[in-house]
Amino acid sequence: MKKLPLNNASFRFLENSFKEWLDIQGFAATTVYNLPIQARELLHYLESQDINHIRQLDIKHIHAHYKKLKERTHQRRSGGLSSAHLNKHGQALRKFIDYLRKVGRIQLPALQLGHEAEHHTIDFLTVAEINQLFATTYLPISPKSRINIGQQEAFQSRDRAMLAIYYGCGLRRNEGVHLNLSDINFDKGILHIRKGKSHKERFVPLSTTSKNHLQTYIYDHRGQLARSNTVDALFLNQRGLRMQGQGLLLRLKRLQQQTGDLNLLEKEIGLHTLRHSIATHLMAAGMKLASISKFLGHSSLESTQIYTHLAGLQESTPQPYANIPGYETTQLHEDEK
Repeated sequence: MKKLPLNNASFRFLENSFKEWLDIQGFAATTVYNLPIQARELLHYLESQDINHIRQLDIKHIHAHYKKLKERTHQRRSGGLSSAHLNKHGQALRKFIDYLRKVGRIQLPALQLGHEAEHHTIDFLTVAEINQLFATTYLPISPKSRINIGQQEAFQSRDRAMLAIYYGCGLRRNEGVHLNLSDINFDKGILHIRKGKSHKERFVPLSTTSKNHLQTYIYDHRGQLARSNTVDALFLNQRGLRMQGQGLLLRLKRLQQQTGDLNLLEKEIGLHTLRHSIATHLMAAGMKLASISKFLGHSSLESTQIYTHLAGLQESTPQPYANIPGYETTQLHEDEK
């Protein structure tokens, strides 16, 4: 909890020091922000137990604190903390103890906390729904709009490029946000993801159609949005600056509304929904699990296993790649031979 008070100056110092340590270690910005907040809950608990020096900390205190977390009600909705939320706390506690050990504060053994079973509900779109999203980017442009026709065409082309990146290439939200022109190699047909999850880089193949959408946007329309040649960002907003995730999400929501499809309108979709969708469609097409895992940048096959179930919800028999938007030919499929 962000507003938990810490009366102990040394505990406040530890929280800030932990944050700096995470940053130096190269963790993602969200991790650097969230883990110290969760560590503060442990420190606040210690104060409530009249423990005012970190050297008094013992494993039993951590387990007692974790037990209280499991019994605690959620602040913003009914019920307790979700399994996913508890697992994030567990990650924070393990990393905090690791930090204390490595900087010489305490010599506790590695923390062993059980992993709470999570029940994932993953939303994905059908092939027909993906085609509908693409189709809305070709709707006639209104001559009554205050935005000139050139910019409107640029927005439509950018929307197709967005679908090509998040669906066609299966990128995560921030991977697409931080993609630069210099990361795209059209000759080799690959994207260079320089800073993926956990700071891992990878190369993602471009299908023929995805490459065409990107080339059309970059060479024919991006100039309508650019205000400076020094901005290397792939996705530019109306002011010529790098688009952020929220801006891209709003464009996706706009496409969803423009389809007018009642079933599609009822779905809660985001950029990650496109990533889930391409993985599900490739699985249904018969692509090997290991190839999809590599394509998505997963660190293990366990993270990819969910798509085995999702693909089964669509079809019981493999579907041809030609049914997948933009995959009439695919380098991914060629890599499996």
